[in-house]
Amino acid sequence: MPPAQHLPSQQISRRPCQKKTEHSVLEQKIIPEDLPSPTDKYKLKYRQYEADVKEEYKQYSERIAEKKKGPQQCPETSIKGTQLKVGHKDDLTALDEKALLQQCYTSKPYNMQHGVRKSEAEDVAAERRKQAVVEQVMVDQLSRAVLSDPEQSTRADVSKEAHGLLGLGNTPMRFRKRTLHETKIRTKSGLTESVLSNKLRFDSRIISRNGRDACRELIGFFFAYDQSLTVYEFRQFGKNRTNALPFIQKGIYHHQRGQKKGKAYDLSDFYIGANLTFRSVDHNLPESVKQNPVLTLRVINIDETAMDFLKAPSEEFKQECSEQDNSRVFKKIQGMLRETLSKRGVRVVTGLGKYFRRIDKNRNGFLSQADFKEALKVFHLEVPEGDFESLWLILDDSKSDKVDYGEFVRAIVGEMNEYRKAFVRKAYMKLDFNKTGSVPMVDIRKCYCAKKHPLVLAGKATEEEITASFLETLGESCSNPNEVSYSEFEDYYEGLSIGIMDDDDFVNILRNPWGI
Repeated sequence: MPPAQHLPSQQISRRPCQKKTEHSVLEQKIIPEDLPSPTDKYKLKYRQYEADVKEEYKQYSERIAEKKKGPQQCPETSIKGTQLKVGHKDDLTALDEKALLQQCYTSKPYNMQHGVRKSEAEDVAAERRKQAVVEQVMVDQLSRAVLSDPEQSTRADVSKEAHGLLGLGNTPMRFRKRTLHETKIRTKSGLTESVLSNKLRFDSRIISRNGRDACRELIGFFFAYDQSLTVYEFRQFGKNRTNALPFIQKGIYHHQRGQKKGKAYDLSDFYIGANLTFRSVDHNLPESVKQNPVLTLRVINIDETAMDFLKAPSEEFKQECSEQDNSRVFKKIQGMLRETLSKRGVRVVTGLGKYFRRIDKNRNGFLSQADFKEALKVFHLEVPEGDFESLWLILDDSKSDKVDYGEFVRAIVGEMNEYRKAFVRKAYMKLDFNKTGSVPMVDIRKCYCAKKHPLVLAGKATEEEITASFLETLGESCSNPNEVSYSEFEDYYEGLSIGIMDDDDFVNILRNPWGI
């Protein structure tokens, strides 16, 4: 082939155009000529999807802009006087100013090698736990499927024995004649490992104000062959002893709340952030969980590889329009309050929780519409009447005029994502190693480390001053000043999370003082 410089210039310039023309022709051939136009339903879904993408890009741009401004700057403060030298346009109290000191923990707590090693060790340990649960589930389901199969009792002699021995009537099972050879090892409907392997594994947590329940480690499985699911709880005793026990028995379950109430769960219901609801009375659950008639599990992680394998192309964007409408109502109200909560989120979120716990005379977590309207007035949170009514129609799906105040706060304030929530739970589980659901304030003081706070490193404050400011703001949110419950600890960081755009910055705020 001759060099390029000896070819005519027209021939050289024509080749790319020919390739482009051929490529466009191929693209046109792929699209069928008789393709029908999209229906109004899918047009609506696409417009909603487009709006969500724009909103996500807007949030991403805000995070990038915050990053370009440089690292989070600590307010120049004399902690003893609890007054900022530089004034703010917001009406911040001394507690707001002290809470903002926690936002300075945004630097990376470890060097790169230490962080990678710690992360890898945690990933390996988590994978081992999940594999142990998978093996236990397979053993349980494969053994129970054969023994409990109705086909075991179809034989005539077995049915006769079911009436008891001669002259004994309804005799207890231990007195009846039963031999191993009369039990079929394999039945027609028996499950196989191959059938059970088509499953989706997901991690979940209980949405609860009880610290012991909220920190339970739950691993669930959705089986594609019969649309059933089961949830196991992983427990660890000491360093070496572990077990996995059924928390929700295998079965086909239906939504208990929301727009899909009464519909059976399918593959599209499993994604990070999804809520799975069950009737508490239908399961052998701990008494603390049964206090709420509906058990709500939040999906915090899923096996993406299994999901890609199981889902059909038609289910790729399957989502109820009503659920998207609900989300839009929540986001609208949260957008109204975001500016108000950006600086005083800790005081408002923890104050709301403390206020609701105080007026909850029945101790069941449910309050009336009038109680919530009064709370909004007390904390100067302005929500238009029309938006409040729309919100109430969504939350009060049982038409009982009572709503769980945790759900109400999550609806109007928002909720940190599951990535952030995982580190909050990890920090609290480190403090509450006995899993009692509350941590003495003395232990909080012992475990909190202020050595890496920027004001301490700069010599502008002592470790004791930073620790005291943290304990004061945290203690203000507690009903009992001598101990901290999980819900109070979570509310504190929920409020702090509102003013932090970047996930890594928020994680460092937890890693630096708690060493997780």
